[in-house]
Parts: sequence; structure tokens; C-alpha cells
Amino acid sequence: MSSTSPSPHAKSSFGWARRGDVNAFFGLMLDNVGDMILMASLLIGVFGFPREFVLTRMIPGTALGVLVGDLIFTAMAFRLARKSGRDDVTAMPLGLDTPSTFGSVFLVLGPAFVAAKAEGLDPESAAHRAWFVGIAMLLASGIFKLGCATVGGWLRRMVPRAGLLGSLTSIALVLISFLPLIEIARIPVVGLVSLMVILVTLTARWRLPREIPGALAAVVIGCILYYGMNLLGLGPGLGGGEGGRPESAFRFSLPMPASEWSEWFRGSWRLALTFLPVAIPLALATVVGGIDCTESAEAAGDSYPTGLILAADGVATLVGGLFGGVIQSTPYIGHPAYKAMGARAGYTLATALFVGSAGIFGFFGWIFYLLPQSTVFPILIFVGLEITAQSFHATPVRHYPAVVLACVPALAYLAKLAVGQVLAPGPEAFGQLAPGARHWVETVTMLSGGFIVTSLLWGAILAHLIDGRVRPAVACLVLAGVCSLFGVMHSGLPDGPIVTPSEAVRLLKSEGRLESAAFQTPYHWAAAYGGSAILLLVLRRSGRPPDLDPESSPRES
Repeated sequence: MSSTSPSPHAKSSFGWARRGDVNAFFGLMLDNVGDMILMASLLIGVFGFPREFVLTRMIPGTALGVLVGDLIFTAMAFRLARKSGRDDVTAMPLGLDTPSTFGSVFLVLGPAFVAAKAEGLDPESAAHRAWFVGIAMLLASGIFKLGCATVGGWLRRMVPRAGLLGSLTSIALVLISFLPLIEIARIPVVGLVSLMVILVTLTARWRLPREIPGALAAVVIGCILYYGMNLLGLGPGLGGGEGGRPESAFRFSLPMPASEWSEWFRGSWRLALTFLPVAIPLALATVVGGIDCTESAEAAGDSYPTGLILAADGVATLVGGLFGGVIQSTPYIGHPAYKAMGARAGYTLATALFVGSAGIFGFFGWIFYLLPQSTVFPILIFVGLEITAQSFHATPVRHYPAVVLACVPALAYLAKLAVGQVLAPGPEAFGQLAPGARHWVETVTMLSGGFIVTSLLWGAILAHLIDGRVRPAVACLVLAGVCSLFGVMHSGLPDGPIVTPSEAVRLLKSEGRLESAAFQTPYHWAAAYGGSAILLLVLRRSGRPPDLDPESSPRES
């Protein structure tokens, strides 16, 4: 029977729930719950957000986005089964985007919260402002995804994989893999054992007895060790030392901040604009990732319309933002693995209902309280390893140097985080440093500013040059120069505002940083990229491009 021919008997014959859906549910559900635990723990533990604010304002809308997205993907699986008359259709998985979780926390929500407190706002008011910034970024991401639903293929051809995947790899290595490792190392008896279970089952692909999911086994074993240590008086106690036992098991909390947010946005759209260089590249990554996921599903036997997959993800992201969510959703790459498990559509339906209910009805608070972070964060290490490995697997070998180059700016951001742990905010602490230390800190600040955009462009430039394509490389250099001129990249200010170059110089002077950045102003960065572009144009006339293997020649854009 044709895959497009409807069958009157297909609907009744679709066995949408199978034994494989159980394993698939635990894998997909724990990924999403892990991301929400990660978001909450970082916002509360690292930046000092009020606990109840995060759990009752930010979590419900974020969970609602997963609910809506997985319900749409479930419905699409039923539709495909009905049209094709097949009984083995597997739904596309959708969940919270892990790179965006880190990107939103460390590059949007956290900095907005810290800046608001520096202006004298109390923690609750500062959290409100950061929340509104997060909502703005999520709505912008959703609109961008919907706009890309019809041009996703063109975008994929225009952006070299080395640039896009290199920027994701930088997040995967520096943020997704390294930062959770700090929490794992805090209680190594629990964290390292859980990590070993993850590495054995998910990375090395050993099978456990009775096909027990590796992620579930890691959490269960970790909890046994964690609570065993607590019973012996050797552990940090319930809640992982974060405190805050939930007041009730169930509590309906689904914010509707549209009127508050729109009033704030009218007066603060310039502030929101500052964070777009973080939100849009992350959204672009989910668009290209969604295309790859759809192709992967088709290779596994389930053909879904790419545009509808991207549009559904955009709708889920928008719905999450309208109800106060701050982390975008994305199609997951795991469809072939879930299909191999024997899953159908039951696992996405169950994930939608569980994750959505946990956020909307408040029992995520108990999950956050009872589930030790050191047992969940090893899953994130696996995600970071998979993203990194997939980046190299999906990139031509000749572009490997471009992927590595794209990771370098993220190392500057990691150095900036370390400096922030020991250097108090404000010009006073900066001015007390020795001249050499001030210059080092200022240079690290500039290299880390907008590092996602920097990673994408640096990786794209080198990939184009390796392919002998000068014009696209020059275009990327010109774009990098424009971004540097207005602070999208290489901002010398800790909060990285998007301002005119003259305003940036004035702010550098007012904060006592101009002397340390004497030759690194926005004008200097723009001139550096412009000079590099001119150099390439000269080489294009006088030099000779590399000789490429015909079989590995780049696709024509």
C-alpha cells in the first residue's frame, strides 16, 4: 500500500502503545525532567533566584511547551499511521533543548537577574525582570522557528555544518559536560557511580537485565546510594542542601503573564534586544536539528513533513512563552533509537502528560526536592558527549579544524565564569587588579561576549576557506565586523549590551575599562575583521584555492 494512500482499516489497526514505549518513555521523560531540574538548580543555587518564583512562574510554562509539542507529534504519528496503513509508526520525540537550557540560564536569565540586582532591585523584582527577558527570548525563538518552517532547507544549505555544529559543540563541552561535572564531583560516591551507569549503558551501549533503561537504572542506583548515605549521616540531607520542602503535593500554577509582559516590553525592548544574539543562534540550531531529525526518522521508515515538524516545534515554543516558559523545545535526534526499542506513539503521549502535569500541577517541586541532582546530571554528560560526537560525525573530516576553532570562544566564557567566582562585580574590584590582570580579564570578557555568534561565524569562515570558497568567507567576516561594531560580539562590558560603538567606548571609560581595552574597542574589532576580508579578496586574485577530492567537494548553495 502507498504511504500516501489512506486505509479505512489503518486507524483501528495502529497499535500506538507497545512494550517498547515503556523504555522510551523513561528515556524521554528523564531527559526533560533532567533539563527542568538543571534549570531550577542553576537559577536557584548559582544565581540566587527565589525558589518559589522559579517553580511557580518559570517551570509551568516551560513544561507546557513540552506538553503541546509532544501531543502534536503524537497526533502526527496517528495521522501517518492512518495514511500509510502501517502498524509500526513511531512518533517523533520532542523535549527541552539542553544547549538552550544552559544558554538561557547563563547567558540570558542569570545576567539579567544579576544586572537587575545591581540596580538595587530586591530578588523578587529582579527575578520578575529576568523572567520577562526570558519570555521575550522564547517568543522571539518561536516566531523565528515559524518563519523558518518554509525555508529550513535553504538555511541548512547556507550555514556550514562546521559553524553551526561547532557552536553547539562549544556549548556541549564547556557548559553541558563541564558544569554538571562540578555537581557530580560534589558527591562522587553518588555522582560518579551514576555517571558510570550512564556511560556503560547509553554511551558504550551495554544492555541491562530485562532491558531496564540505562537512564532509569542510573537514577535508581544513585538514589539508593544518596539516601543510604543520608541514613548513615554521611549525606547533605533531603533537597540536596537546597532546602525548601514543597508545601503541598498538588498546586495548580499556570501563569498568564501576557499583560504584565507586554507592558514591560514596551518600555524595555532595547534591553530584550541585547539578548537576541543568544536566542536566535540557539533557535537556528533547533531548526537545522529539526531538519536532521526528520531526515533521520525518514531513514528509519517514518516520513514526516519537515515543514510541519518545524512549525509544530515553533508552536510549542510560542505556547511555552505565552505562559511564562523560558526554555525552548526541540525535536530530539533519538527517533531511530526509540523505534529500535519498539516504541510507537505511547511514549510521546505519556511524556507529554507527565511533564506537563508535573509543571502545571506543581508536583515537579517534589521531584526537584527528592531527586538528587548528582543522580540526574550524569544524563547531561551523556547528552554533551552525544552532541560533540554527532557534530564530528555529521561534519566532513576536512572541516574538523573548523569545529575545533568554533569551540575556542567558549573556553573564554568558561574563564570568565571562573573570574566571576573570585572577582566582585563593579568597577571598584576591577580597578584594584594589576594592569596585566586587568588587560587579561578585559580580553577574556571580549572573547566571551556573544561567544555563540563568534563560534558560529569563526567555524563557518574556516569551513568556507577549507572548501576554497572566498566569497562566503568574506561575507561572514563582514557580518562579524558589523556584529563587533555594535556589541553583538566582543563586547568589553560584562553585561554585553548592544549599543553604538561610541556609546560602548563611553561605557568602557565610565567603568574604568577603556585603558585596558585601548586597542580592543568596537572600532578595532570591526577594522580587524574588515582587514581580514580585504586580505581574502587579495588572496582570491593572487593565490590558489586548495585541491579538493571530487567526492568530498562542498554542496553548491
